[in-house]
Amino acid sequence: MGEGLHLRQSAFGCGFGRFSREFLVVRSVRASPTGLAHRSTLRSRVEFETLAVPGDAKRLDDVNQFGVTILEARGLQKSYGGPQKNLPVLTDATLTLREGEMVAVVAPSGAGKSTLLHLLAALDTPTSGNVYFENKSIELNQDAALASFRNCAVGFLWQRHQLLPDFSAAENVAMPLLVRGESLPGAIAKAREWLRDVGLESRADHRAGELSGGEQQRVAIARALITAPRVLLADEPTGDLDEQNAWAVFELLRRLHREHRLTSLIATHNQALADRCDRILGLEHGVLQSRGAHTVAGSTPRGEAS
Repeated sequence: MGEGLHLRQSAFGCGFGRFSREFLVVRSVRASPTGLAHRSTLRSRVEFETLAVPGDAKRLDDVNQFGVTILEARGLQKSYGGPQKNLPVLTDATLTLREGEMVAVVAPSGAGKSTLLHLLAALDTPTSGNVYFENKSIELNQDAALASFRNCAVGFLWQRHQLLPDFSAAENVAMPLLVRGESLPGAIAKAREWLRDVGLESRADHRAGELSGGEQQRVAIARALITAPRVLLADEPTGDLDEQNAWAVFELLRRLHREHRLTSLIATHNQALADRCDRILGLEHGVLQSRGAHTVAGSTPRGEAS
């Protein structure tokens, strides 16, 4: 362990309304063949299905394979500055993410993609509008509940990995668990399992500053998912990588999305990557608009992130 890893631990629950919604049945899901401990020790892996109640808007859709609405934004607006110099970034951002979806938000740099993801992750507050997680407005929660939401319900992946360069890969991945209040040995053990899952088991004890760009982003992916979030928000996760590493990281995200039953929203300006998602949203002049569903077969550039 590197010297100087002294993190004040604060324990808080991760029950942000997760099992309280009416008309839901919770069923345990059998562990995957890989048998990785983090899939069962962090929290029981569960799946949700609605009872057949007339008029229930959350009923599973027989038309597609996706489940209940898990994250929703209604009329989000975000402006910066004061009355004299007001800069509107989002003017009408409305979206619905359903359980199991991988959705892309496509827009050029500076269009407001990062702002949108920050609002959805409760890292910033909207000028107006609301964000709902499991049909509950996150704006109505106290600071402790918002901290639980950020740490437990949502995993965030930054374009620039935001790793601590003087700490090892395993220590970086373990940070969210330490913030949650887990013991250091237990958090490091789970971090090593996640690093194995992203192909970096042999690099667990290397400092983040000693890793390549592709390796750093894979460490960041492990850190975003170690808390077993239900939603992954990825802000230009391949934006700083070359083409080969970009495709390798994206395919890794797709695999983890499937294996861990995630709901994912990926902000990107790369149309080719977006075409591999289930659905595409465009962000233009602060307004989110649907660009339809995509299922692209055929070959995809591959590579191993280095």
